[in-house]
Amino acid sequence: HLTARKMPMRACALLLLCLAVAHGFAPAAISLAPRAASAAAFRAPLRPAASSLASTTLRAQPRHAASGLRMAVTLPADKPLKVGICGATGAVGKEIIGVLEKRGFNVGELRLFGSERSAGRKVETKWGTVEIEDFTLARARELDVVFVSVSGDFSKEWCEKMAEGDDGAVVIDNSSAFRYEKDIALCVPEINADDARKGSKKLIANPNCTTAIGIMALWPLHKEFGLKKVLMSTYQAASGAGAEGMAELRDGVAQVVNGPEGTVATNKFFAHPLPFNIIPHIDVFQANGYTKEEMKVTWECQKIMGIPDLPVSCTSVRIPTFRAHAETMVIETEKPISPAAATALLAKSPGVKVVDDTANKLYPMPLTASKSYPVEVGRIRQNIVFGDNGLEFFVCGDQLLRGAALNAVLVAECLMQPVGTQFDPKL
Repeated sequence: HLTARKMPMRACALLLLCLAVAHGFAPAAISLAPRAASAAAFRAPLRPAASSLASTTLRAQPRHAASGLRMAVTLPADKPLKVGICGATGAVGKEIIGVLEKRGFNVGELRLFGSERSAGRKVETKWGTVEIEDFTLARARELDVVFVSVSGDFSKEWCEKMAEGDDGAVVIDNSSAFRYEKDIALCVPEINADDARKGSKKLIANPNCTTAIGIMALWPLHKEFGLKKVLMSTYQAASGAGAEGMAELRDGVAQVVNGPEGTVATNKFFAHPLPFNIIPHIDVFQANGYTKEEMKVTWECQKIMGIPDLPVSCTSVRIPTFRAHAETMVIETEKPISPAAATALLAKSPGVKVVDDTANKLYPMPLTASKSYPVEVGRIRQNIVFGDNGLEFFVCGDQLLRGAALNAVLVAECLMQPVGTQFDPKL
């Protein structure tokens, strides 16, 4: 019953701040300096500033940052859905079709949108022959759900228009265009399905492939032991650059093998020739010395897990494999952690497969993780730097599936369940 007339302005501001904190918000620009001497390296915003993706302040968000006026974003579970795929002829688009088929997704009508040069081509699917068509907003808005796997520019132009209003489609976007928008959910459904279900918009962002793979192991460990620091090195396959990247690796290997000694492959999509080489450079370098790819892991882990001040440092390396990204992870935890306890926990975690029998030479590898839905975790051991509160392990997952197509389809599946339901897709 207080009014501005009866209360000084400073007191009003204090009251509003207290109310905001009570509702789960933290003040903007929380410094991470007390956490460690090297904390400046981790002072990255959840939503990168337009002028610089290496900004040095953190803007803390509430756990359900995407919640808003809409009561729920849902898809019906009891009727066939009208489904569309933008970028249907690309590497991820093709995988989305395959995941929909294998998961038994209830498709009543399938529309495949492609480029002008692919329009008119016919694709054989579980639901019959589907002709690739040019994208039109009107056609897309007729659908229940649209999976988008094209460029960020396409997503920025069309995704919000497709999802706008109660009569718009649910849009699941695989680009980076909306991942850091505070009112748009960034979703790995086994972790934060309710962020998508309670979203203020029917547009949901799919995370970066590297994040989506590694976070499957990080999340259960955080819930049990509390993450304090995360140090990662990633070894990323050529398919992270799409079908063009895989073609460049395949052609480059043939060029080197069939050429005279000393032949070096030509490169177009990668910074340097990839065959018989590794490249510690993915995406553009930022002012803090990290690449944008590396900072994506920091920003996205913080947002998805709802830990805006978690220090996450990553080095990303492109390697000459076709599929499946691999990641070395070192974590420091709030509580003591043992390899045995971590192994038991990960073995029962959704979307995770423990492959850790070094006596029989069994551990995660791209060869075994490729075209597999679960993320492989192995080489689980006590980290000798952090001691009882440290763990080190190796992760490998198919970035076209868990890192893109599978995650997108699972997002759609989780919207068929009510808010508050723990999503476990039984992969």
